Amino acid sequence: MRMNQAIAAALADEMTADPTVVVFGEDVAVAGGIFKATEGLQEKFGERRVRDTPISEMGFIGAAVGAAATGLRPVAEIMFVEFLGVALDELVTEAAKFHYLSGGRLRVPMVVRASVGAGLGFGGQHSQTLEHWFTATPGLKVAVVSGPQSAYDLTRAAIRDDNPVVVLEPRALYAQRGEVERGDQRLGPLGKLRKVRSGDDVTIVALGQMVGVANEAAENAGWTADILDLQTLVPWDREGVLGSVAQTGRLVLVEESPLTGGWGTEVASWVASEGFKHLTAPIVRITCPDVPVPYGKELEQRFLPSAEYVHEQVSELLKTGERPRSWWETREG
Repeated sequence: MRMNQAIAAALADEMTADPTVVVFGEDVAVAGGIFKATEGLQEKFGERRVRDTPISEMGFIGAAVGAAATGLRPVAEIMFVEFLGVALDELVTEAAKFHYLSGGRLRVPMVVRASVGAGLGFGGQHSQTLEHWFTATPGLKVAVVSGPQSAYDLTRAAIRDDNPVVVLEPRALYAQRGEVERGDQRLGPLGKLRKVRSGDDVTIVALGQMVGVANEAAENAGWTADILDLQTLVPWDREGVLGSVAQTGRLVLVEESPLTGGWGTEVASWVASEGFKHLTAPIVRITCPDVPVPYGKELEQRFLPSAEYVHEQVSELLKTGERPRSWWETREG
């Protein structure tokens, strides 16, 4: 399946298993979503369960909060994660707080899906990842998919969770193909990482489309790496990361986010404080620079960490035992 097909399959399987699951958003019904991640759902489940909405994120995210609090499991699609800016009050102030403010009487089992990320030339206002908008909000869970199987598993797990969950989908991966095992046997609670590759020299933790970049960087590299797909940022698998670092002694984080405030700061801080005795070299964060995502194709590709760049950074760390400088810190960058 392509990744967008895997998402549609996950939604269909959950809707078949649970009649309280409903889907709505802009163009998700008749058109099947602008990225075709909900294609065929209205034909199969009808207009009451799969609905198009007006162009009002504030309105339909608010509707999702109310629907979830009164017995449904809504899945709302946001075309581009930036559009959630107008609905953050409904998500972070209302949905994330209802369970706490009600003394545990109310649950808000809703999912907000949003496309994210650079690589397709959508420009600075439609190419961000923005996971930091959500990770500092108690009451929200945050997952990031990295391919077809990941998208299928995390989407179904998010729908089954009794808390509001934001699922971020790198749009550059929608057309990526891969084998997808459907069914319940792989499903577990959110918060567990996935090991992509095993190695001895370094632990590389990545997220979203950077998982494939990191894995490509490790092919025929001259060194071996434990490559970990973190999968969820809230909660994240502290034991899994620390266990790998205890074996390799080195940690590299590959992020499609700006250096300042990126998700890797939390992982690096925790590993440095809890696993310092295991480290034989500085923790390295490979990130994007602190600039808006460029529109021009060559600039956008330079902005994103590439497999070649990750390979160079890890190789230099292993060779020198010191943090390699980012490309924008050097004159030749």
